[in-house]
Amino acid sequence: MNFVAALGAWTMAQLRGWGHAGLFVGELLAALPAALRRFGLVVTQIYAIGNRSLVIITASGLAVGFVLALQMYYALVTYGATESLGLIVNLSLVRELGPVVAALLFAGRAGTSLTAEIGLMKAGEQLSAMELMAIDPKSRVLAPRLLGGVVAMPLLAALFSAVGILGAWVVAVKLIGVDAGNFWSIMQTQVDVWRDVGNGLVKAAVFGVICTVVALYQGYETEATPEGVAYATTRTVVISSLWILGSDFILTALMFSTP
Repeated sequence: MNFVAALGAWTMAQLRGWGHAGLFVGELLAALPAALRRFGLVVTQIYAIGNRSLVIITASGLAVGFVLALQMYYALVTYGATESLGLIVNLSLVRELGPVVAALLFAGRAGTSLTAEIGLMKAGEQLSAMELMAIDPKSRVLAPRLLGGVVAMPLLAALFSAVGILGAWVVAVKLIGVDAGNFWSIMQTQVDVWRDVGNGLVKAAVFGVICTVVALYQGYETEATPEGVAYATTRTVVISSLWILGSDFILTALMFSTP
């Protein structure tokens, strides 16, 4: 009976948490029109979230392109199919690795930054001061950051894929000796802009919403203590990563299940 009671209490606590998070997301979405009227704040957040993530995104994209070209070449050369190297690298990056790896990096860099920023604002009672002045913190602070994350994430994923393809070209053509014309031409003929590249960008946009909402919620609901802020930043990375990986499977099944 004690086990049943504990299980019931845990279930009720989880349901209350999910309900509270759902209300938070609803209030955040309702605040988006007010944030759009302050478009300068949105632009500032796009710069803060996107531009400051460029170094980690470009460096990681280049490294992934290098390694992917090497691994795919070693696998394809056994079957004499090295002419497909450019196609496999391109599809791997634009469909899967670009959106997913960029989103995980985004959660680790920008997500933790947003959580810490909002958590410190709460600890310093800046959010409470806004409420006393009849300013809604969700429309003034949180909503512009949500829009900034949603806009920045697809751009970062596209940059990750582009740099990764460039890195694969350097390894495949310049180091290994794959024919450059074949490397590029097979991409042009076999990669569909809307089905492959477009779906990859849609994935990235969904991941941007997930990462940003999780980061803002953890920062807004954290305890106003140094330990609470530190715990919230850790939860942001863990929860965002799990949601990204889970939603990636669902989106892939929906987007690419039919020819």
